[in-house]
This record gives sequence, C-alpha cells and structure tokens, in this order.
Amino acid sequence: MNPLLLDIPLQLETERLILRAPLQTGDGEIVNQAIRDSFYELKAWLSLFQELPTVEETEIMLRNAHINFLKRESFRFLIFDKGGGKDFIGTTSLHGIDWDIPKCEMGYWINTKYSGNGYMTEAVKELANFGLNHLAFKRIEIRCESRNFKSRFIPEKLGFIFEGTLRNEDLSADGSKLTDTCIYSKIN
Repeated sequence: MNPLLLDIPLQLETERLILRAPLQTGDGEIVNQAIRDSFYELKAWLSLFQELPTVEETEIMLRNAHINFLKRESFRFLIFDKGGGKDFIGTTSLHGIDWDIPKCEMGYWINTKYSGNGYMTEAVKELANFGLNHLAFKRIEIRCESRNFKSRFIPEKLGFIFEGTLRNEDLSADGSKLTDTCIYSKIN
C-alpha cells in the first residue's frame, strides 16, 4: 500500500499525555518558549539547537513537520499534559522512515522543567507501540550520543535492545569533536 493512503491519527493519548501533530497556528510560540526554557540542555545534545531560533523559525519548522507528516515521511508529535493546563512537555517523532522494510528511527526532546516525571518515557512508549502495531514497522531504532545518559535511559527502561556503540560515528552537537553513538532497537 502507498503510505499516503494510510489513515494516521493526528492525536494519540496515554494516561497522562496527549500527543498531537503540530498543525495548529501558534504552536511555534509554545514550542519556542520550551526551547528557550531548555536551551542549555538541548544545545548540549542537538545540533539543531546551537542557536536560539525565533518564534517564526520555530513555526516554520513545525509547519514543515506537518507537511512531512502528510507526506508520510515522518511523524512528529507535540506532547501535552492532559491535566488542567495542557502544558507543552516536548516532542517525539518517527523519522528516517524506510517504507520498503518498513522501519524508522525515533527521536525526542523534553522541556527541562518536566524532566524526571516519566513523561518522555510514557510518550516514547506510546509512539513506539503506534509504530510497531498501527504502522507495522519491523524495526524502530533509537540512536543516542553515548554520554547522554538521560536519553539512553528511555530505550533501556522500555526494553529496547542495546545493539552496540558506533565509535567516532558522529560529531558533537556543536561540531567540535567526534562522539560515539549508542543504538537501541525494537523489532516486530
């Protein structure tokens, strides 16, 4: 089946969270504020956040993510607390999709003020289940910089298999040195 014909929900829910596609005008503002709140933590691990983006740049990034969602090239979800305020917590995505296998990679980042509450583990678990069960992916891979222990904890807690470490495989987020990449996977 052509992936464009797949019925993909724009929202997923867990006990505490709502994961929804970035499609509402104004999402750029709330995501940009979370980037600002978490800039130093994000800058350490993600090359995308070496400079603070403007609200407009964040809005464009999210609109492009929605276009890629519609094209079935990646599925980025914004994570919100279901509780009273519906606070924005972070993002998680399925990307690097190869529909021939089918397989993908998974990524995530959290607003620092929500870290340590299990929210990201809950969101990643839901999205992995969605990828394996709804989309019938045969493999979901999570790649983490070897020193990013908080990020590595998530696939380890969720039962992803540690497949190994690729030494000198990537550049640090700031591009200043070589880093090692840990690979985890779940297969169907």
